[in-house]
Amino acid sequence: MIVIDAGHGGDDPGAIGNNIIEKDLNLDISKYMYNRFRELGVPVQMTRTTDETLPPDERVRRVINAFGNNPNVIVLSNHINAGVGDGAEVIYALRNTSTLPNLILEELAKAGQNIRKAYQRRLPSDTAKDYYFMQRETGNTQAITIEYGFLDNAADAAQLKNNWQNYAEAVVKAVMQYLKLPYIPPVGIDVYIVQPGDTLWSIAKKLNTTVDDLKATNNLTTNLLSVGQILKIPSVEPVPIPPVPGEYTEYVVKSGDTLYSIAKRYGISVDKLIQFNNLKTSDLSIGQILKIPTPGVTPPIEVPSGEFISYTVQPGDNLYSIAQRYNTTIDELMKTNNLTTTLLSIGQILKIPVTPSIPLEPTPEYIEYIVQPGDNLYAIAKKYDTTTTEIMQFNNLKSNLLSIGQVLKIPKSSSGQITYVVKSGDNLYSIAKKYNTTVDEIKIKNNLKSNLLNIGQVLVI
Repeated sequence: MIVIDAGHGGDDPGAIGNNIIEKDLNLDISKYMYNRFRELGVPVQMTRTTDETLPPDERVRRVINAFGNNPNVIVLSNHINAGVGDGAEVIYALRNTSTLPNLILEELAKAGQNIRKAYQRRLPSDTAKDYYFMQRETGNTQAITIEYGFLDNAADAAQLKNNWQNYAEAVVKAVMQYLKLPYIPPVGIDVYIVQPGDTLWSIAKKLNTTVDDLKATNNLTTNLLSVGQILKIPSVEPVPIPPVPGEYTEYVVKSGDTLYSIAKRYGISVDKLIQFNNLKTSDLSIGQILKIPTPGVTPPIEVPSGEFISYTVQPGDNLYSIAQRYNTTIDELMKTNNLTTTLLSIGQILKIPVTPSIPLEPTPEYIEYIVQPGDNLYAIAKKYDTTTTEIMQFNNLKSNLLSIGQVLKIPKSSSGQITYVVKSGDNLYSIAKKYNTTVDEIKIKNNLKSNLLNIGQVLVI
């Protein structure tokens, strides 16, 4: 659970310098983080979403009211520094450890920002208390203040203007690591995960780029890599070409898109878009790929030919992104298509090896859960005593995004407990009979004070 606080606001502009107004940049960073944590399925709230004046007591009230006075709540208060210094620093509460603050600084350094230190500051009049109200008055929460750089330092200000999104993403990544939750880079960024034996040279050759471009894109100052490190793949501007009659173009769904807005943009009907993509619902997920028919096109049908399907290379494609999309590898694609280079041509037809998958048959090892408004993977995993990683693997999910009405298979908890979702007409007696247990046993396990049940309530059997 995360509360994001955009420092200052309204009548309090914060620091001003080099064409940066602190309150505005704080809000931009906070909104970016809020959207990213939502994409990643983490419960998140903001103290302010507009240019609003917040007195300290009201700011603290909103922090506590978001998820309660809870030590599992992380508070990220975003600020820009002043005082002709250089680099980022993190302030944390006397009640907390330096683990998360140091993770944040490490990721900010990887994103290219100079770092200063993570520290605590005591109130001179009472050294048992924190100096800053954001740490002192926020109860048991993990309250952290992040100063991203100095706006009155021309070099730092230029970095803040150009790289603030990278710095915000660095904090998101650090928090996900701290929470031990799966981190997925933002939609639209092609990435490569470093494998044992990889070097910058071998990766550059595999991805048809250069070592210098890889280092520049990832702000690397050395050639050393770590297994599991995520590298951004340098983008190559595709040559735009008009759609070929009888074919289709691909569109990647972005935040705020709807079927209506996409259909209107491409001059087709919503019904045709649904038919062409064989959609069962109008719900879309960020990053979802839609096929946009050109005029007079009938929906293409991908029929596996033996052990392969055919794929037509689109603008912006590379072997890595295609391999990721079809759950295969670059080496497998090159071998299957007798490729001697990773260079692709728009319109080139590739054979995609079909990976046999074993369907998950309904067994007592899982239950089915229908996604409700407000649900996210983190909350569902917590409710069913499992993890977001297990749910993603169990359902072959590629991202944390969920759609209302989506059916998820929830694995039984490692403790061997069975969970049951109360349906219309259920009562404790009928449920106990179904699972060969007693009403009293169910009440004890679920700490129930009465026999009343609510539809959708989750019971441990």
